Amino acid sequence: MITVTKIIQFLAIVLSALALVPAGAHLAALPNKIGLPQTAYFTVQGIYYGWAILGLLWPGALAMNVLLAICVRSQGGPFWAALLAALCFVLMLVIFVLWTLPANQATQNWTTVPANWQLLRRQWEYSHAVNTVLVFAALCLATLSALLWRPPGL
Repeated sequence: MITVTKIIQFLAIVLSALALVPAGAHLAALPNKIGLPQTAYFTVQGIYYGWAILGLLWPGALAMNVLLAICVRSQGGPFWAALLAALCFVLMLVIFVLWTLPANQATQNWTTVPANWQLLRRQWEYSHAVNTVLVFAALCLATLSALLWRPPGL
């Protein structure tokens, strides 16, 4: 059982870290993009074409952190850290569905300019910023869970 738990810990940390990469890229670009005029902003948004596949990291990381919580449920600290990491990913998905996805849909993935494009830009940029904080917290919590966990009998 120790080997399985270690593998799940590893996968939870790695998937959480990989999920941080695109989220961090969005956050790093925010200060340079948020004030761009409409034409420039829509042009820059084109760099994200194909990034939707990276969104699969979120449910993958969620699943691994849930699995981690199940594996370490007999130990309070590791369990709660893993469960909170999983909840961070749940909250990220909720934020995506409520704010990011509607902005993508209203702009047809930033190829159509609706009248309220500036509101949608703020909605899109800041939802990604919040999700970056959440995925960083999830990564820290998954790592903390692994660090706190002790093999049974030790």
